[in-house]
Amino acid sequence: MIATKAYAAQSPTTDLAPWNFERRDVGAHDVQFDILFCGVCHSDLHQIKNDWFPGIFPMVPGHEIVGRVVAVGSHVKNFKVGDLAGTGCLVDSCRECENCKQDLEQFCLNGNSQTYNSLEQDKKTPTYGGYSNTIVVNEDFVLHISEKLNPAAVAPLLCAGITTYSPLRHWKVGKGHKLAVLGLGGLGHMAVKFGVAFGAEVTVLSTSANKEADARKLGAHHFVVTTDAEQVKAAQGTFDFILDTVSAEHDLNMYLGLLRTNGTHICVGVPSKPAPVAAFSLLGGRKSLAGSNIGGLAETQEMLDYCAEHNIVSEIEMIDMKDIANAYERMLKGDVRYRFVIDMATL
Repeated sequence: MIATKAYAAQSPTTDLAPWNFERRDVGAHDVQFDILFCGVCHSDLHQIKNDWFPGIFPMVPGHEIVGRVVAVGSHVKNFKVGDLAGTGCLVDSCRECENCKQDLEQFCLNGNSQTYNSLEQDKKTPTYGGYSNTIVVNEDFVLHISEKLNPAAVAPLLCAGITTYSPLRHWKVGKGHKLAVLGLGGLGHMAVKFGVAFGAEVTVLSTSANKEADARKLGAHHFVVTTDAEQVKAAQGTFDFILDTVSAEHDLNMYLGLLRTNGTHICVGVPSKPAPVAAFSLLGGRKSLAGSNIGGLAETQEMLDYCAEHNIVSEIEMIDMKDIANAYERMLKGDVRYRFVIDMATL
C-alpha cells in the first residue's frame, strides 16, 4: 500500500483538514502519478456538504488532477515514468455495457467509478480524489497532458473544460450559430472560449454587469445583463443554443424565451433544488430543454489535444492547500476569475 497525504472532510459538518490514508499498490494496468495541481470545482463543495446526496466519508475531493508519472504497471504501454498525466471525474467503469463500448463511460449503465465520493468497480472500496499528494489510476482512465501548456491551467479542463466542450461538440455548435453562455464562472468562461474557437457568435448572459469586460476579453461578441428587463426583452427569440452553467436557482422559463424556434437550452450546472418548467415555455417554438455531463475518456483526450493545438487553457488563481475553506467562501460569492487551482506542493 502507498502512504498518502490529503485534505479530507470527515463529515458534512466539518471543514477539510489534513488526513492520511493508503492507496493501493500499482497493479499491472495502473499508473501512479504524484499530483502537482488540482482544480477546485463547485461540485467539490456540493459533495462535502451532502447537497446532492449522502456522501462517503471521510471524503477527499478533487477531480481536476494533473501530475507527473512516478510508476507504471508491468502491462502499461501508453505511459512512462516522467510523463505529464491527468485524471478527471472518472477512474473506472464496467467497460462492458452499451455506453462504455461507445466511449461514453460517463453514462456507464452499471455505474462508473467517480474519482471521489464513489466506489471502485468492486462496489465496496471508496475512491479518494485529488486533494492529495499522489494517485493510482487504471491506465485507461489516465489522460496525456501536453508539455506545451501550463499544467496548472490545464487542470480545470478535466472537468470545467470537458463539461462545456462535450455538449458543444454533441450539438455541433459552430459557424452560423448564435450561442448564449449563461453564467461566467469556471464552466462559463470555458464555454465562451470553446464557443468562439468553434466559430459561433457568442453572447454571455450574466446578472453581473461588471463581468462584461472579462467576457469580451475572453472573446464573447455580446453581453446581456439578465437583471435588465430591456436587455432581456431585446434578446427574446435570439439564440440557437443556451449553454446553462449556473448552479444557483434561476428561472428556466425566462431563458427558454430567449431561444429561437427549434432552439435548445443545455443544462450543465446543477442547482441543489429542482426548477419548475412550464410546458408552454417549450411548446411555443418547439424548443428543447436538454442536459449534458462530462465527456468520455476518448472525448476528453480529444479536448486536451484540441486545447494544446489551439493554446486554450483555463483562467486560474493559484491557492495553497491550507486556504481551501476561504476559496470555497469566495467561490460561493463568485469571487474568482475563474477557477481556483491548488498548488499541491503546499500540502
